Amino acid sequence: MALRLFDTKTRQVRDFQPLEPGKVSLYYCGATVQGRPHVGHVRSAVAFDILIRWLEASGYDVLSVRNVTDIDDKILEKSAASYAEDFEPSADYPAQEPWFALAYRFEQAFHAAYDALGVRRPRYEPRATGHITEMHQLIQRLIDAGHAYPAVDGSGDVYFDVRSWPSYGELTHQRVDDMQDAPDADPRGKRDPRDFALWKGHKDGDPETASWDSPWGRGRPGWHLECSAMSTKYLGSTFDIHGGGLDLRFPHHENELAQSAAAGDGFARFWLHNGMVTYEGEKMSKSVGNTISPEEMLEQARPKAVRYFLGQAHYRSQLDYKPGALQEAEAAVERIETFLQRADDGMSRFGWTRYPEAFAEAMNDDLNVPAALAVLHESVRAGNTALDSGDAEVARERAWEVSCMMEVLGLTDVPEPDLVSGPAEQALGQLVATLLRERAAARADRDFSRADAVRDQLVAAGVVIEDTPQGARWSLSRAASASQAKEN
Repeated sequence: MALRLFDTKTRQVRDFQPLEPGKVSLYYCGATVQGRPHVGHVRSAVAFDILIRWLEASGYDVLSVRNVTDIDDKILEKSAASYAEDFEPSADYPAQEPWFALAYRFEQAFHAAYDALGVRRPRYEPRATGHITEMHQLIQRLIDAGHAYPAVDGSGDVYFDVRSWPSYGELTHQRVDDMQDAPDADPRGKRDPRDFALWKGHKDGDPETASWDSPWGRGRPGWHLECSAMSTKYLGSTFDIHGGGLDLRFPHHENELAQSAAAGDGFARFWLHNGMVTYEGEKMSKSVGNTISPEEMLEQARPKAVRYFLGQAHYRSQLDYKPGALQEAEAAVERIETFLQRADDGMSRFGWTRYPEAFAEAMNDDLNVPAALAVLHESVRAGNTALDSGDAEVARERAWEVSCMMEVLGLTDVPEPDLVSGPAEQALGQLVATLLRERAAARADRDFSRADAVRDQLVAAGVVIEDTPQGARWSLSRAASASQAKEN
């Protein structure tokens, strides 16, 4: 079965054939770095990370690009607020922080969240402020084509003329007359209230460092313009996939498509959008108090379990968080890990990649991760059955399949938090090994009460013991892991 993906523009699941055989060009919208990442940001990153991994597993060379919006109205507003006399500093927003310092600090926060969940870095991650020249060129092309104009009020703003482009609204299937007014700058400079800003003239009160010279006056780029300029710079005038969160369809992606197509670019051949994250069925809202941050999730569960939770739903569907959801994800991950620990002997001799046919069919069916996870867990059950019946060869084959499926889902690359390190780790291992030898000797002497006492002692200390045909194995319980991670 060939890969099929749902294209937002055509509203159809279509066969995916890249522009260039064997290669895929993909752009997905990254962060506007005005604050710390929220769970919607990381859910989107996980979804597109899985897509990229499956494309690579299918034999494609993937050229991936994810932007960083490091100049924006809200970034400037939050920086300006930090200079006010009545400003109350916080850990996230210190006093008198320049806009570029604020943007860079939160860019690093996004990287930390992505890295914690095993989201791999894209091939390129361009910043908006590094591509002003490309934006000027695109604006001039639009002016020359009759689809953009400098504001009539002399403000230095430049707008896209939505009524000059008959296809405007084709991505979200809307009529221009039914759309809301664009909230850009002073509407007196526009021909139509729905026209959106390509270039924003410098305003009194804005820092000089937040503006650049241009043929239309000193200013800075509009939000929508930057993605069109950067995606085509790195991927060409036409590329395979453009992605992002469902909330970006309008106006952001609609405006990207309009300005790029009006300039003569083929732009994206497929548009993919991931669904939102809700809290017990309701939209997350700080005012309501029903939000959860990535940091809070990582305090409740291991990164691997958080990744599992964020990636387990179909990417286009709503992902609902509820208390206990992360514990359910933790239990699912532990079932997989326990099986792999039981069957790991000799797995290294497998040098090939192997997926069950049903797993490949699920992933090729518009990235149907829920169905793919069902296949993974079925392989775990079959492997455990093989182990219980003494069929180690079949168990190892199932374990290798499970490992390959976990790699596609990004579950093998999630870093585990350090529990203990250096001499302390070595000392712990030696102590547990000594007690396990004592337990083994007691069992050999049929002193089962003593053997059970040693086991109880280890369990009380947070050490999980698993008896296998190859001997006893140990690991720290999840509760002990979390406790030690906090102490360290």
